[in-house]
Amino acid sequence: MLIGKKLICWRLLWGVCILGCAQELFRDADRGEAIMKSLARAYPDRISPAEYRNGDWAVSIRGVYYYYAEGRLLPEVLRYRAAEYDPQPFYPYPASLPQWKTPGPEESARIRSQAERRRQNPPKRSQRFYDALWRASTREESYERLKTIRFLGKNTLVHYAILEELALVEELIREAAESNGEVRQWINSIHTVTGWNWRNIADTESRSFHAYGAAIDIQPKSTNLETYWLWTARTNPEWWTVPYSRRFHPPEPVIKAFESYGFVWGGKWLNFDTMHFEYRPEIMILNNLPRRAFR
Repeated sequence: MLIGKKLICWRLLWGVCILGCAQELFRDADRGEAIMKSLARAYPDRISPAEYRNGDWAVSIRGVYYYYAEGRLLPEVLRYRAAEYDPQPFYPYPASLPQWKTPGPEESARIRSQAERRRQNPPKRSQRFYDALWRASTREESYERLKTIRFLGKNTLVHYAILEELALVEELIREAAESNGEVRQWINSIHTVTGWNWRNIADTESRSFHAYGAAIDIQPKSTNLETYWLWTARTNPEWWTVPYSRRFHPPEPVIKAFESYGFVWGGKWLNFDTMHFEYRPEIMILNNLPRRAFR
């Protein structure tokens, strides 16, 4: 069974996959085992080793088991209600941005249809697993986990568990800036760095990783380029046709610095968000992408 066709529809990656790409990602491995083991490897200080129990793969967080449940990551008490939820996003993530290809009429029609289905039936996922992982099931609990970090000259609030990762990312970016004028220019262009924001993902009923302080947006001072698909859609209903040349992309060394410490970049999503970096080391592990080991 696919890991949620509805999910894949709105997280497709240009040049990487179409419907059914989750099957390609896990062609030679059991999806449940691969995903649960990747989570255990990604957060070894918070998640127990994956084990097969009660007919499914599971991991434990502070004594509570969470089951794969066809990608839904549910505690025992919700397994019987699995059909009520959409799967969590575990997707192919390319090492490099795929070469741009202008969508043809058939692909545009498919994306347009998917976007309409998403608008009419927003994805709904159980928050239990990530609430437990980040110890933040309410706005108040989440706020208690925050620390202020000064990142590239801007103060922002993030979850304390990613402070070290962000500090190391900044170190790599500043090292690159010493010899790379494009990186220096990008740093100087930064207007805001926004971390914590208790909210849902746009057009969904699912919590954003910003709500945990596990994502940051780095917004430029001013640009005539596009940064976020939803903003683009206000004036261009076919936002997916906007080529890379009209999007504001961070320099490649910046993207690689984030990825090397477990952050995915929203510029590689079909629903592009080029200012967005999200801490998802499990995605890097699932896609066999290199990460710097420091723990």
